[in-house]
Formats: sequence, structure tokens, C-alpha cells
Amino acid sequence: MQVTIVGKNLEITDALRQYAEKKVAKVEKFFEQASMEAQVTMGLERGKHIVEVTISVDGLLLRGEEKTGDMYASIDGAVEKIERQIHKYKTRINRKLRGINQVIAVSPQTQEAEPAEPQIVRTKRFAVKPMSVEEAVMQMDLLGHDFYVFANSETDEVNVVYRRKDGNFGLIEPEF
Repeated sequence: MQVTIVGKNLEITDALRQYAEKKVAKVEKFFEQASMEAQVTMGLERGKHIVEVTISVDGLLLRGEEKTGDMYASIDGAVEKIERQIHKYKTRINRKLRGINQVIAVSPQTQEAEPAEPQIVRTKRFAVKPMSVEEAVMQMDLLGHDFYVFANSETDEVNVVYRRKDGNFGLIEPEF
């Protein structure tokens, strides 16, 4: 597995790098012969040690984020979140990895203090791959997002699934 480690407002020491690589490598045991890449972002913000771990397994994205007072505890927490996602969706993930479709997902947009007038501060570009509504909901849950943009394989149109306040999901289909 290829692991990329990035530091934000923080110098990555060899001990931190080795610890993160060791912890992230544990996820490999869940996937046999799968192409895996991991990105670990470590940051320091307002006294909190923030670790974001994103793992791509044959197009499927798994993401965990943890904020604690200790960088090592944050690494442990982020990897544990990913392992819980894998256990929760093990059947679906295995079915998906055997299937045809691959997914490239939207990363969450970071929001900073809002200026007086709203403005576009970041633009994201991503490949939209065809998938079913159920796969999109699963991907949204895996990433921990409130919405997910995807190409509906049944209608060949771009759709959005989102989490409603009542806990159910909604689907937005455009009309032209």
C-alpha cells in the first residue's frame, strides 16, 4: 500500500511517520489483492491534533477524521473509524469490489469563518462515475458526508443524494 503523509502547520517527525504507516497498514488485512492508496493529513489547529485518513481501495473511498489533544491518539481514532466503517459495510464493500463500477468521491469542503458577503472560496473538480442510488448512499455514509453527487446508472443523469433531518435520505434529480 502506498501511504502519503502530509503535515499542516506541523513538521512530521520520523516517529510520527512510522506510527501512521504502521496503523494505516492494518487496514490492508481487510482487503485481499486490492489496489490501495492512503493519504494521512496531520495538522495542528487551536491546540487540537487533527488527523484525516483517506484510503482508496479500487475506487472505493474510506475516510476517518479525529481531533484530540495527542497526535498518536488522533491517528488511532481515525484508523478505528475506518475499521468500524469496514465492519459495518463489509458485505456491501465486498460486493462492490467484485463489481464493475468504480467511484471517485467528493471530498468535504472546509469552511472557515464566513466573510460579510458569501463568496466562492474553493472549487472542486471530480470524475463522476455511474452508480446506483443505493451505492451512492453507501458511499455518502462511508465518507460521513451529508450529501453526495453521482451519475445515476439508470437515468444517465447527475443526481444528488442527501441525508434528511428525519434520518432518511433524499434524492435530487434535475429537470431540464
